[in-house]
Amino acid sequence: YDEAGNQKRIQCLKYLILGKMLSLEEANIFEAPEVKPYKQDPEITAMNDLMMAYQRNEIKNFEDILAKNQKRIMEDPFIRNYIQDLLKNIRTQVLVKTIKPYTRIRIPSIALELNIPEQDVEALLVSLILDKKIVAHIDQVNHMLIIDSKDEATNKYEALDQWREKLAALHLAVINKTAVA
Repeated sequence: YDEAGNQKRIQCLKYLILGKMLSLEEANIFEAPEVKPYKQDPEITAMNDLMMAYQRNEIKNFEDILAKNQKRIMEDPFIRNYIQDLLKNIRTQVLVKTIKPYTRIRIPSIALELNIPEQDVEALLVSLILDKKIVAHIDQVNHMLIIDSKDEATNKYEALDQWREKLAALHLAVINKTAVA
């Protein structure tokens, strides 16, 4: 990007920052000496602030930066295409962090935390449940997420049961082989 014209350099750096966010990679691109001169550029500052809020899962700060720098960030059609993905990613990360200590949590509470409508929260929850990122179910009547908690003992007994089944199958195979011989 250093060989390109000045505006292309800025655009390349903005895309680099976007790529870092989308890949969930935490790296400081401004450590490289060839990038340092552009750190104070208003467009780069806006994208860098966005990246920092994204990496810290500060959804309110992320949305504020987007609102304040609407023109700088959203004027680029390529970046504009990926902003919804970034919003979904940060909301998902904050959602998982928010529900972690609970066995039951009201969906309106989550909506307030994420600053999005309840329908969007439900859509995110359904996506997380289907992707098996959380083990839970949604009580739509009471607007509640109920997290199914399996304790370690249950997991241990399930693993032991699977082990028992494998041993039984192995035992049967050995008996069948010795009976044939």
